[in-house]
Amino acid sequence: MAVIWAERALLPEGWASGVRIEVEDGRIGGVTPGAAPEGERRAILLPAPVNLHSHAFQRAMAGLTERRGTEPDSFWTWRRLMFRFLDRLDPDQVEAIAAFVQMEMLEAGYAGVCEFHYLHHQPDGRPYARLAEMAERIAAAAANSGIGLTLLPVHYQYGGLDRRPLSPGQVRFGTDPAQFLRLIADSAAALRELPDSDLGAAPHSLRAVSLDGLREVLAEGVGPIHMHLAETVEEVAEVRAATGARPVEWLLGNAGVDAGWCLIHCTQMEPRETLALAVTGAVAGVCPLTEANLGDGIFDGVRWLGAGGRIGVGSDSNIRIALAEELRQLETTQRLRDHGRAMLATTELSTGRRVYEAACRGGAQAGGRASGAIAPGLWADLLALDSGHVDLEGLAGDAVLDAWIMAGDDRLVTDVWSAGRHRVQDGRHVARERIEAAYRRAVRGLRGAL
Repeated sequence: MAVIWAERALLPEGWASGVRIEVEDGRIGGVTPGAAPEGERRAILLPAPVNLHSHAFQRAMAGLTERRGTEPDSFWTWRRLMFRFLDRLDPDQVEAIAAFVQMEMLEAGYAGVCEFHYLHHQPDGRPYARLAEMAERIAAAAANSGIGLTLLPVHYQYGGLDRRPLSPGQVRFGTDPAQFLRLIADSAAALRELPDSDLGAAPHSLRAVSLDGLREVLAEGVGPIHMHLAETVEEVAEVRAATGARPVEWLLGNAGVDAGWCLIHCTQMEPRETLALAVTGAVAGVCPLTEANLGDGIFDGVRWLGAGGRIGVGSDSNIRIALAEELRQLETTQRLRDHGRAMLATTELSTGRRVYEAACRGGAQAGGRASGAIAPGLWADLLALDSGHVDLEGLAGDAVLDAWIMAGDDRLVTDVWSAGRHRVQDGRHVARERIEAAYRRAVRGLRGAL
């Protein structure tokens, strides 16, 4: 058993002083406020959230798509470049890239990640000798980095709602129903050596999976279920033309959406759809930095949280892995749209407190991970902040969260534990040099691919 003691810690009931936390077999045992200092001592301790949406391999193409061609640039032109990039990736490179991404996530303050994993096959679409080769590589990366992993194998059947075949850029993703069920089973085997891992499933989107395909995923009984939904204007138009309904409307009418679901992006919802989806208990997985980078739109966080909706944040394309910045942009985009301030705060909770606790709860739910708070029985997913940083000088309570999220950055993060594994110390991952060196080798020769 290990003991961590904090001068101040954010517990489910609020801030407490002199908090003694027992950690055994990766889980939190006793939590005792008002205790004498002992064990590892930190000034400010928080629960560490789960990054609920990541495509790890896209980290290697960050910053390579910022030139404009002869046609208007959009999500769809970016996607074509992404397809060209991934055609060059082999399993060794994917593993090295994933470990580097996960290391950066830990350094930013995330203790877990939901990997929306759709890079299944060889560049020509042929399966590897082991169908779950790429899933095994993601699991190996998690063993290397020490992050908590929720693996979400993706079911990807078609190139659009008209059921057209997958394009050359998509064939690495493709799965028929029988193949997908085998992939789920093989992915479960790949996670056996990771004691705090979880397995879910991801029907990619309404464009890529038929109703029958969606039902087959749900019948498999794995959870959680993650799905891209209502991300772009063009997607909404395509779904409406094919089905007569908007994406959220169609999904609510054809699937039993509940707290086991996480719907990613949802930046193109009408107010009535926002309210209808919020009451299902599903998590809205928002990725503000990616959504801004791709021009997706702004999630209606004010209406969603006002209706009791559950929310978490992810880094999606991993163009920038920055927990505080994701939360800041979630709030500031609401301000830009609605011409106000402290849009996601309440009369009881400050902006930082409300969005941070919501992200911890929502990320844990979306990942199927017993975490999200400093409480007995949960995984010891913990984050320490630098109380000596100039941005936190003289602050206490919720003001600490407000200053970190709205004025500071992830350099304030000094330590992160994932299921009790102390992977970030003094602001750096304990294996940074080795993981970074492998990443450099992996991307050498890829950087000019676009």
